[in-house]
Amino acid sequence: MNAPLSAQSVTPEDSWTVAGRTFTSRLIVGTGKYKDYATNAAAAEAAGAEIVTVAVRRVNISDPSQPLLMDYVKPDRFTYLPNTAGCFTGEEAVRTLRLAREAGGWDLVKLEVLSDPKTLYPDMEETLRALKLLVAEGFAVMVYCSDDPVYARKLEEAGAAAIMPLGAPIGSGLGIQNRVNIRLIVEAAKVPVLVDAGVGTASDATVGMELGCDGILMNTAISEAKDPVRMARAMKHAVIAGREAYLAGRMARRLYADPSSPLAGLI
Repeated sequence: MNAPLSAQSVTPEDSWTVAGRTFTSRLIVGTGKYKDYATNAAAAEAAGAEIVTVAVRRVNISDPSQPLLMDYVKPDRFTYLPNTAGCFTGEEAVRTLRLAREAGGWDLVKLEVLSDPKTLYPDMEETLRALKLLVAEGFAVMVYCSDDPVYARKLEEAGAAAIMPLGAPIGSGLGIQNRVNIRLIVEAAKVPVLVDAGVGTASDATVGMELGCDGILMNTAISEAKDPVRMARAMKHAVIAGREAYLAGRMARRLYADPSSPLAGLI
């Protein structure tokens, strides 16, 4: 499903599907680190996003005495993707998503189980264990993971609805550090592949899409920009440009120059 498509096979919207749900925007944005929910909502709109991630343990979705995310980022406008940010064990992650399903009826979720607070790299053993438990309970699970093609295959075999390898550590803004592994994951996967974490600016998002990823998930790159709404708009165009370039098929790389105009027939 991740091979380049011919121009004839691309719909005007060039949609993608995860767990039976179809979307046209390939940019997923977060709901953390913004100065307020109003800015968050404006950025999500500017990004053209259809899915927003929600850190169930950190964002207010249930206490009416405090500002509620839903009053700004409207659930009838965006698909909420509850995630397990801040969980360091499989048990914590599973419990968090059970609570999310009880609170909002959400069954399309994002799983992340972190190894340590300094790097926020995923603990892949715990991630795989938690994934199996969640799939058995009927969740459709999009999984944050290392950029390891072997573990990506194991996650897919265990029932992951989407594979979400990191481009770089969460919140680092370093951009995609291992393009080869991301491409290997894309080529092998039969479910959507989205870069999750590490994007810092628009060119990083474009690179991910040029590698053939189905989408990009980001939070800090937008929320910590000096102008989050403008950066969100830039990211929207970056994702579109990268996708278009991927579908177009880039020129071959050459060691030596190749003239743009023919040399034959010159005076």
